[in-house]
Amino acid sequence: MAKGKSQPKVKKPPQRTCVGCRQIKSKWDLVRIVRTPEGAVEIDPTGKLSGRGAYVCPNRECFDLAVKGKRLDRALEVTVPDEVIEKLALSLARYERL
Repeated sequence: MAKGKSQPKVKKPPQRTCVGCRQIKSKWDLVRIVRTPEGAVEIDPTGKLSGRGAYVCPNRECFDLAVKGKRLDRALEVTVPDEVIEKLALSLARYERL
């Protein structure tokens, strides 16, 4: 390699931790749940909505662990109502991988 020439930097994919199972995975393998500035809690399919976000694996088991252990509430810094949890669970089924 000639002097003065540097290797191109390889970008690492962003890593996030699932609030349910606590495993570190690629950001793209997880689903983002966001608390918007208005206070609404919803699934963020693009990952670009403004607000406080939490990541969860796209399966019901991880979501249930996150809800049961109040980890989702802690990550979003708000108590998520039961009606919203049910709506999130139904929406999450769309992202579940077989």
